[in-house]
Amino acid sequence: MKKRKKTMRLGVIIFSLIALFIIAFSAGALISYNQSKDKADKNKTATDTKKPTEELKPSISTNIPEVKDEKVEVVLSCAGDCTIGTDPKFDPGSSLPTIVRKNNNDYSYLFKNVAPIFKSDDITIVNLETTFTNATAKADKQFTFKAPPEFAQSLNLGYIEGVNISNNHTHDFLDKGFKDTISTLQEYKVNYFGEGNKWVTEVKGVKFAFLGYQGWAASKTLFDTMKKDIQEFKNQNCVVVINFHWGIESQYSPNGDQKQIAHFAIDNGADLIIGHHPHVIQGIEKYKGKYICYSLGNFCFGGNSNPPDKDTFVFQGKFSFTNKSLTNCAIRVVPFSVSSVNNKNDYCPTPLNGDAKARLLEKLNKLCSNLEFKVDEDFR
Repeated sequence: MKKRKKTMRLGVIIFSLIALFIIAFSAGALISYNQSKDKADKNKTATDTKKPTEELKPSISTNIPEVKDEKVEVVLSCAGDCTIGTDPKFDPGSSLPTIVRKNNNDYSYLFKNVAPIFKSDDITIVNLETTFTNATAKADKQFTFKAPPEFAQSLNLGYIEGVNISNNHTHDFLDKGFKDTISTLQEYKVNYFGEGNKWVTEVKGVKFAFLGYQGWAASKTLFDTMKKDIQEFKNQNCVVVINFHWGIESQYSPNGDQKQIAHFAIDNGADLIIGHHPHVIQGIEKYKGKYICYSLGNFCFGGNSNPPDKDTFVFQGKFSFTNKSLTNCAIRVVPFSVSSVNNKNDYCPTPLNGDAKARLLEKLNKLCSNLEFKVDEDFR
Protein backbone atom coordinates (compact mmCIF):
# COMPACT_ATOMS: atom_id res chain seq x y z
CA MET A 1 0.00 0.00 0.00
CA LYS A 2 2.74 2.41 0.93
CA LYS A 3 4.60 1.36 -2.21
CA ARG A 4 1.61 2.25 -4.44
CA LYS A 5 1.16 5.67 -2.84
CA LYS A 6 4.80 6.37 -3.34
CA THR A 7 4.52 5.41 -7.00
CA MET A 8 1.52 7.71 -7.43
CA ARG A 9 3.32 10.71 -5.92
CA LEU A 10 6.24 10.09 -8.25
CA GLY A 11 3.83 10.05 -11.23
CA VAL A 12 2.22 13.29 -10.13
CA ILE A 13 5.65 14.92 -9.83
CA ILE A 14 6.68 13.70 -13.27
CA PHE A 15 3.37 14.85 -14.77
CA SER A 16 3.76 18.25 -13.13
CA LEU A 17 7.28 18.62 -14.47
CA ILE A 18 6.10 17.69 -17.96
CA ALA A 19 3.21 20.18 -17.67
CA LEU A 20 5.57 22.93 -16.50
CA PHE A 21 7.95 22.16 -19.41
CA ILE A 22 5.10 22.37 -21.90
CA ILE A 23 3.88 25.64 -20.42
CA ALA A 24 7.41 27.12 -20.44
CA PHE A 25 8.02 25.99 -24.02
CA SER A 26 4.71 27.43 -25.18
CA ALA A 27 5.38 30.74 -23.46
CA GLY A 28 8.85 30.98 -25.04
CA ALA A 29 7.50 30.22 -28.45
CA LEU A 30 4.76 32.84 -28.02
CA ILE A 31 7.30 35.49 -26.94
CA SER A 32 9.55 34.68 -29.89
CA TYR A 33 6.57 34.86 -32.24
CA ASN A 34 5.46 38.22 -30.86
CA GLN A 35 9.00 39.63 -31.12
CA SER A 36 9.27 38.46 -34.70
CA LYS A 37 5.86 39.90 -35.47
CA ASP A 38 6.76 43.22 -33.81
CA LYS A 39 9.98 43.41 -35.83
CA ALA A 40 8.15 42.62 -39.02
CA ASP A 41 5.49 45.21 -38.20
CA LYS A 42 8.17 47.80 -37.50
CA ASN A 43 9.91 47.03 -40.77
CA LYS A 44 6.61 47.23 -42.62
CA THR A 45 5.79 50.52 -40.93
CA ALA A 46 9.19 51.92 -41.82
CA THR A 47 8.75 50.81 -45.43
CA ASP A 48 5.23 52.22 -45.61
CA THR A 49 6.44 55.48 -44.09
CA LYS A 50 9.16 55.92 -46.73
CA LYS A 51 6.96 55.09 -49.68
CA PRO A 52 4.73 58.19 -49.59
CA THR A 53 7.84 60.37 -49.12
CA GLU A 54 9.36 58.94 -52.28
CA GLU A 55 6.09 59.45 -54.15
CA LEU A 56 5.97 63.14 -53.04
CA LYS A 57 9.52 63.83 -54.22
CA PRO A 58 9.24 66.57 -56.90
CA SER A 59 10.09 65.47 -60.40
CA ILE A 60 12.28 67.61 -62.74
CA SER A 61 10.22 68.75 -65.72
CA THR A 62 11.83 68.66 -69.15
CA ASN A 63 9.03 70.72 -70.75
CA ILE A 64 10.82 74.13 -70.79
CA PRO A 65 8.55 76.83 -72.28
CA GLU A 66 9.74 77.99 -75.69
CA VAL A 67 10.94 81.62 -75.70
CA LYS A 68 9.66 83.31 -78.86
CA ASP A 69 11.61 86.11 -80.50
CA GLU A 70 9.78 89.43 -80.56
CA LYS A 71 9.83 90.74 -84.13
CA VAL A 72 8.62 94.19 -85.23
CA GLU A 73 8.90 96.34 -88.34
CA VAL A 74 8.99 100.14 -88.49
CA VAL A 75 8.49 102.05 -91.75
CA LEU A 76 10.09 105.49 -92.10
CA SER A 77 9.17 107.86 -94.95
CA CYS A 78 11.43 110.74 -96.03
CA ALA A 79 10.75 113.57 -98.47
CA GLY A 80 12.83 116.49 -99.69
CA ASP A 81 12.71 120.27 -99.56
CA CYS A 82 9.40 121.61 -98.29
CA THR A 83 9.39 125.37 -98.76
CA ILE A 84 5.95 126.03 -97.35
CA GLY A 85 5.87 129.74 -98.14
CA THR A 86 7.29 132.16 -100.66
CA ASP A 87 9.82 134.92 -101.13
CA PRO A 88 8.06 138.30 -100.69
CA LYS A 89 9.69 139.40 -103.98
CA PHE A 90 7.91 136.66 -105.97
CA ASP A 91 4.76 137.26 -107.98
CA PRO A 92 2.03 136.89 -105.36
CA GLY A 93 -0.45 135.67 -107.96
CA SER A 94 1.36 132.35 -108.45
CA SER A 95 2.89 131.90 -104.99
CA LEU A 96 2.28 128.95 -102.71
CA PRO A 97 0.22 130.93 -100.15
CA THR A 98 -2.01 132.29 -102.94
CA ILE A 99 -2.66 128.82 -104.38
CA VAL A 100 -3.61 127.52 -100.93
CA ARG A 101 -6.06 130.39 -100.47
CA LYS A 102 -7.54 129.70 -103.91
CA ASN A 103 -8.18 126.15 -102.70
CA ASN A 104 -10.58 127.36 -100.01
CA ASN A 105 -7.70 128.13 -97.67
CA ASP A 106 -7.46 124.37 -97.13
CA TYR A 107 -4.06 123.65 -95.59
CA SER A 108 -4.43 119.94 -96.34
CA TYR A 109 -4.22 120.81 -100.06
CA LEU A 110 -0.39 120.79 -100.14
CA PHE A 111 0.08 117.15 -99.09
CA LYS A 112 -3.27 115.68 -100.09
CA ASN A 113 -1.80 113.41 -102.79
CA VAL A 114 0.90 111.96 -100.54
CA ALA A 115 -1.12 111.84 -97.31
CA PRO A 116 -2.22 108.18 -97.82
CA ILE A 117 1.45 107.11 -97.92
CA PHE A 118 2.47 109.22 -94.95
CA LYS A 119 -0.58 108.12 -92.97
CA SER A 120 0.14 104.42 -93.43
CA ASP A 121 3.79 104.53 -92.31
CA ASP A 122 5.13 104.80 -88.76
CA ILE A 123 7.22 108.00 -89.04
CA THR A 124 7.41 110.70 -91.72
CA ILE A 125 10.12 113.37 -91.92
CA VAL A 126 10.79 116.20 -94.42
CA ASN A 127 13.26 119.05 -94.77
CA LEU A 128 11.46 122.26 -93.73
CA GLU A 129 13.14 124.94 -95.83
CA THR A 130 11.15 127.98 -94.76
CA THR A 131 10.21 130.07 -91.76
CA PHE A 132 6.81 130.46 -90.12
CA THR A 133 6.84 134.11 -89.13
CA ASN A 134 5.33 137.53 -89.68
CA ALA A 135 8.71 139.21 -89.19
CA THR A 136 9.81 141.68 -91.88
CA ALA A 137 13.50 142.18 -91.13
CA LYS A 138 15.37 139.66 -93.24
CA ALA A 139 18.82 138.40 -94.12
CA ASP A 140 20.77 140.00 -96.95
CA LYS A 141 20.60 137.14 -99.47
CA GLN A 142 19.06 136.27 -102.83
CA PHE A 143 16.05 134.30 -101.56
CA THR A 144 14.25 134.57 -98.23
CA PHE A 145 11.26 132.33 -97.55
CA LYS A 146 8.42 132.62 -95.08
CA ALA A 147 4.74 131.87 -94.55
CA PRO A 148 2.25 132.98 -91.91
CA PRO A 149 2.46 130.67 -88.87
CA GLU A 150 -0.94 129.07 -89.55
CA PHE A 151 0.53 127.38 -92.65
CA ALA A 152 2.27 124.96 -90.30
CA GLN A 153 -1.08 123.18 -90.06
CA SER A 154 -0.28 121.62 -93.42
CA LEU A 155 2.34 119.44 -91.73
CA ASN A 156 -0.20 117.98 -89.31
CA LEU A 157 -2.75 117.47 -92.06
CA GLY A 158 -0.10 115.75 -94.19
CA TYR A 159 0.77 113.24 -91.42
CA ILE A 160 4.32 114.59 -91.08
CA GLU A 161 5.70 113.92 -87.61
CA GLY A 162 9.15 115.51 -87.79
CA VAL A 163 11.05 118.18 -89.76
CA ASN A 164 14.71 118.99 -90.27
CA ILE A 165 15.41 122.68 -89.65
CA SER A 166 19.15 122.61 -90.30
CA ASN A 167 19.41 124.32 -93.70
CA ASN A 168 20.32 127.61 -95.35
CA HIS A 169 16.83 129.15 -95.06
CA THR A 170 16.00 128.59 -91.38
CA HIS A 171 17.40 132.02 -90.47
CA ASP A 172 16.06 133.92 -93.49
CA PHE A 173 14.20 136.29 -91.20
CA LEU A 174 16.97 136.49 -88.68
CA ASP A 175 16.75 135.39 -85.08
CA LYS A 176 13.12 136.46 -84.69
CA GLY A 177 12.06 134.43 -87.69
CA PHE A 178 13.92 131.38 -86.36
CA LYS A 179 12.36 131.69 -82.90
CA ASP A 180 8.91 132.21 -84.41
CA THR A 181 9.36 129.05 -86.46
CA ILE A 182 10.33 127.01 -83.40
CA SER A 183 7.41 128.29 -81.34
CA THR A 184 5.01 127.63 -84.23
CA LEU A 185 6.21 124.03 -84.60
CA GLN A 186 5.78 123.57 -80.86
CA GLU A 187 2.28 125.05 -81.02
CA TYR A 188 1.23 122.60 -83.73
CA LYS A 189 3.09 119.73 -82.05
CA VAL A 190 5.43 119.09 -84.97
CA ASN A 191 8.75 117.57 -83.87
CA TYR A 192 11.94 119.16 -85.17
CA PHE A 193 15.66 118.44 -85.26
CA GLY A 194 18.81 120.19 -86.46
CA GLU A 195 20.58 123.41 -85.46
CA GLY A 196 21.49 121.77 -82.16
CA ASN A 197 18.07 120.19 -81.65
CA LYS A 198 17.61 116.42 -81.44
CA TRP A 199 14.42 114.39 -81.67
CA VAL A 200 14.02 110.95 -80.09
CA THR A 201 10.82 108.97 -80.48
CA GLU A 202 9.78 105.42 -79.63
CA VAL A 203 7.77 103.28 -82.05
CA LYS A 204 6.67 99.73 -81.26
CA GLY A 205 9.12 99.63 -78.37
CA VAL A 206 12.09 100.75 -80.50
CA LYS A 207 13.78 104.15 -80.19
CA PHE A 208 14.72 106.35 -83.16
CA ALA A 209 16.97 109.41 -82.91
CA PHE A 210 16.91 112.11 -85.60
CA LEU A 211 19.80 114.52 -86.14
CA GLY A 212 20.26 117.32 -88.68
CA TYR A 213 23.34 119.22 -89.87
CA GLN A 214 24.42 121.62 -92.57
CA GLY A 215 27.14 119.63 -94.29
CA TRP A 216 28.82 122.05 -96.67
CA ALA A 217 32.33 120.85 -95.88
CA ALA A 218 33.94 117.79 -94.29
CA SER A 219 35.34 119.77 -91.37
CA LYS A 220 36.79 118.57 -88.09
CA THR A 221 34.21 120.61 -86.21
CA LEU A 222 31.35 118.84 -88.00
CA PHE A 223 32.95 115.42 -87.52
CA ASP A 224 33.56 115.95 -83.82
CA THR A 225 29.97 117.12 -83.27
CA MET A 226 28.50 114.23 -85.26
CA LYS A 227 30.61 111.60 -83.52
CA LYS A 228 29.58 112.84 -80.10
CA ASP A 229 25.88 113.06 -81.03
CA ILE A 230 25.78 109.63 -82.66
CA GLN A 231 27.50 107.97 -79.70
CA GLU A 232 25.04 109.62 -77.30
CA PHE A 233 22.11 107.90 -78.97
CA LYS A 234 23.79 104.60 -79.81
CA ASN A 235 24.41 104.31 -76.06
CA GLN A 236 20.62 104.52 -75.68
CA ASN A 237 20.16 101.73 -78.25
CA CYS A 238 18.58 104.12 -80.78
CA VAL A 239 18.40 103.77 -84.53
CA VAL A 240 20.20 106.95 -85.65
CA VAL A 241 18.88 108.77 -88.75
CA ILE A 242 20.84 111.81 -89.94
CA ASN A 243 19.66 114.55 -92.33
CA PHE A 244 22.31 116.55 -94.15
CA HIS A 245 21.72 119.77 -96.06
CA TRP A 246 24.66 119.70 -98.45
CA GLY A 247 25.96 119.46 -101.99
CA ILE A 248 25.77 121.77 -104.99
CA GLU A 249 22.53 123.03 -106.50
CA SER A 250 21.44 121.40 -109.78
CA GLN A 251 24.14 118.71 -109.55
CA TYR A 252 22.88 115.12 -109.98
CA SER A 253 25.93 113.47 -108.39
CA PRO A 254 27.24 113.91 -104.84
CA ASN A 255 30.55 115.70 -104.42
CA GLY A 256 33.53 114.51 -102.41
CA ASP A 257 32.48 116.29 -99.22
CA GLN A 258 29.06 114.64 -99.26
CA LYS A 259 30.58 111.18 -99.61
CA GLN A 260 33.22 111.77 -96.96
CA ILE A 261 30.68 113.12 -94.46
CA ALA A 262 28.21 110.30 -95.11
CA HIS A 263 30.83 107.58 -94.79
CA PHE A 264 32.19 109.10 -91.58
CA ALA A 265 28.68 109.17 -90.09
CA ILE A 266 28.09 105.49 -90.88
CA ASP A 267 31.58 104.52 -89.70
CA ASN A 268 30.64 106.04 -86.35
CA GLY A 269 27.28 104.30 -85.98
CA ALA A 270 24.65 106.14 -88.05
CA ASP A 271 22.00 103.81 -89.51
CA LEU A 272 20.57 105.92 -92.35
CA ILE A 273 21.63 109.11 -94.15
CA ILE A 274 19.11 111.43 -95.85
CA GLY A 275 20.29 114.37 -97.94
CA HIS A 276 18.78 117.48 -99.56
CA HIS A 277 19.60 120.93 -100.98
CA PRO A 278 20.62 120.36 -104.63
CA HIS A 279 16.94 120.79 -105.71
CA VAL A 280 17.35 117.76 -107.98
CA ILE A 281 17.56 114.08 -107.13
CA GLN A 282 20.86 112.30 -106.53
CA GLY A 283 21.53 108.60 -106.20
CA ILE A 284 21.34 106.12 -103.34
CA GLU A 285 24.49 104.38 -102.13
CA LYS A 286 24.89 101.27 -100.00
CA TYR A 287 27.90 101.58 -97.71
CA LYS A 288 28.81 98.95 -95.10
CA GLY A 289 25.27 97.63 -95.20
CA LYS A 290 23.70 101.07 -94.58
CA TYR A 291 21.96 103.39 -97.05
CA ILE A 292 22.83 106.94 -98.09
CA CYS A 293 20.18 108.88 -99.99
CA TYR A 294 22.25 111.80 -101.26
CA SER A 295 19.41 114.08 -102.41
CA LEU A 296 15.64 113.74 -102.45
CA GLY A 297 15.25 116.89 -104.52
CA ASN A 298 12.36 119.29 -103.99
CA PHE A 299 9.00 118.17 -102.70
CA CYS A 300 6.39 120.72 -101.65
CA PHE A 301 8.46 123.55 -103.03
CA GLY A 302 7.32 127.15 -102.85
CA GLY A 303 10.71 128.38 -104.03
CA ASN A 304 9.90 128.22 -107.74
CA SER A 305 6.57 128.58 -109.57
CA ASN A 306 7.75 126.37 -112.44
CA PRO A 307 11.00 124.45 -111.78
CA PRO A 308 12.50 122.89 -114.93
CA ASP A 309 13.05 119.52 -113.17
CA LYS A 310 9.98 118.44 -111.22
CA ASP A 311 11.26 114.92 -110.43
CA THR A 312 11.31 113.83 -106.82
CA PHE A 313 10.54 110.73 -104.76
CA VAL A 314 9.53 109.51 -101.34
CA PHE A 315 12.25 107.33 -99.82
CA GLN A 316 11.07 104.63 -97.41
CA GLY A 317 13.12 102.43 -95.12
CA LYS A 318 11.56 99.37 -93.49
CA PHE A 319 13.53 98.53 -90.34
CA SER A 320 13.23 94.99 -88.98
CA PHE A 321 13.95 94.23 -85.33
CA THR A 322 14.28 91.06 -83.29
CA ASN A 323 14.08 91.62 -79.54
CA LYS A 324 14.60 95.36 -80.17
CA SER A 325 17.87 94.77 -82.07
CA LEU A 326 18.06 96.01 -85.66
CA THR A 327 18.47 93.04 -87.99
CA ASN A 328 17.69 94.45 -91.43
CA CYS A 329 16.68 97.55 -93.40
CA ALA A 330 14.88 97.23 -96.72
CA ILE A 331 14.30 100.28 -98.93
CA ARG A 332 11.97 101.41 -101.65
CA VAL A 333 11.17 104.62 -103.53
CA VAL A 334 7.86 106.08 -104.68
CA PRO A 335 8.34 108.34 -107.75
CA PHE A 336 6.70 111.78 -107.51
CA SER A 337 6.43 115.09 -109.27
CA VAL A 338 6.48 118.29 -107.23
CA SER A 339 3.28 119.30 -109.05
CA SER A 340 0.05 117.67 -110.11
CA VAL A 341 0.31 119.43 -113.49
CA ASN A 342 3.17 119.62 -115.98
CA ASN A 343 3.12 123.24 -117.12
CA LYS A 344 3.63 124.88 -113.73
CA ASN A 345 4.10 124.24 -110.04
CA ASP A 346 0.81 123.97 -108.21
CA TYR A 347 2.71 122.99 -105.00
CA CYS A 348 0.86 119.68 -104.71
CA PRO A 349 3.33 116.74 -104.90
CA THR A 350 1.75 113.89 -106.84
CA PRO A 351 2.76 110.25 -107.48
CA LEU A 352 3.90 109.41 -111.00
CA ASN A 353 2.39 106.59 -113.02
CA GLY A 354 3.03 104.73 -116.25
CA ASP A 355 5.83 105.97 -118.48
CA ALA A 356 6.61 108.92 -116.20
CA LYS A 357 7.21 106.61 -113.26
CA ALA A 358 9.34 104.22 -115.32
CA ARG A 359 11.40 107.16 -116.63
CA LEU A 360 12.14 108.48 -113.13
CA LEU A 361 13.08 105.02 -111.83
CA GLU A 362 15.47 104.51 -114.73
CA LYS A 363 16.97 107.95 -114.09
CA LEU A 364 17.44 107.24 -110.38
CA ASN A 365 18.95 103.79 -110.88
CA LYS A 366 21.59 105.26 -113.22
CA LEU A 367 22.59 107.56 -110.36
CA CYS A 368 22.78 104.81 -107.71
CA SER A 369 25.98 103.03 -106.67
CA ASN A 370 26.91 99.82 -104.84
CA LEU A 371 23.34 98.52 -104.78
CA GLU A 372 22.73 94.83 -105.47
CA PHE A 373 19.30 95.62 -106.88
CA LYS A 374 17.35 98.19 -108.82
CA VAL A 375 15.29 100.50 -106.64
CA ASP A 376 11.57 100.59 -107.29
CA GLU A 377 8.27 100.60 -105.40
CA ASP A 378 8.95 97.22 -103.75
CA PHE A 379 11.03 96.90 -100.60
CA ARG A 380 14.44 95.38 -101.40
